[in-house]
Amino acid sequence: MSVPQKVRVRVDHRELTLSNLDKVLYPDAGFTKAEVIDYYSRVAPVMLPHVQGRPITVKRYPEGVDGAFFFEKNRPPHTPKWVRTAVLPAPGSTKNRETIEYAIIDDLPTLVYFAGLAALEFHAPMWGVDDQGRPQEPDIMVFDLDPGAPATIVECCRVALLLRAALQEDGLEGCPKTSGNKGMQIHVPFAGRPENPSQYAKALAQRLEKERPGEIVSQMAKKLRPGKVFIDWSQNNPAKTTVAPYSLRANRIPTVSTPITWEEVEDCTGPEQLVFTADEVLDRVQEFGDLMVPPEQSRNGDGP
Repeated sequence: MSVPQKVRVRVDHRELTLSNLDKVLYPDAGFTKAEVIDYYSRVAPVMLPHVQGRPITVKRYPEGVDGAFFFEKNRPPHTPKWVRTAVLPAPGSTKNRETIEYAIIDDLPTLVYFAGLAALEFHAPMWGVDDQGRPQEPDIMVFDLDPGAPATIVECCRVALLLRAALQEDGLEGCPKTSGNKGMQIHVPFAGRPENPSQYAKALAQRLEKERPGEIVSQMAKKLRPGKVFIDWSQNNPAKTTVAPYSLRANRIPTVSTPITWEEVEDCTGPEQLVFTADEVLDRVQEFGDLMVPPEQSRNGDGP
């Protein structure tokens, strides 16, 4: 029996032990755990502003995307003491927990630690915690656009443009990104707004469904979705999370939930145009920087 490979590394001012770096996590692409860690290390400067201060749920694939996986909200038992955590209520927990101790990914060492656990996907809520770990009001509103076959992300882009126009009527500007799977999301900086984001998103989804009943559905029932785009407004429920910008997805190849421009949304005529792998995303970041404005930058007027 082979002994698991372990390597001691220094990430910024922290020491980590990484193991099984040559394990292939994406067999179709030959993409290893070492490459997953390398991707997250290199994308960290643009990814971290979107997850910092938010209780993170990770989706771990210890044996790769072909193997069993599990969602993990509670911090792993052997999490280093220097990883910031927040103990929060867990209403409706399937494990009958009263609280969950979430990890908060505030820095590169914490991101690398979870990547070393084969956490391929990172999911975050639309709200964060303060320095004492107390939940804050949502600062983002999200619309999750899910195409019902034969609709694709092309149809999602058409709906995204309708959403953009409607949001602009209220002085709001959304930032589009691919989901890394079939659909896309629109993140809308929402801090300081008087409206409840969940109620606002639901009302807007219902309005667009009424205006475009042949293209849009705002209800969860899957029987209503074929050939239409489901505007999932329920992601604004404080108990829910959405895949974080720049997170890998557990597909056949290492696709990424990728921020895109509105010009790319307007020009999309085929699903393949909006599929981006880890290497392609790193190239995009080098060329364009972060295309998705973090909420605090939007509030301060420091966006690109």
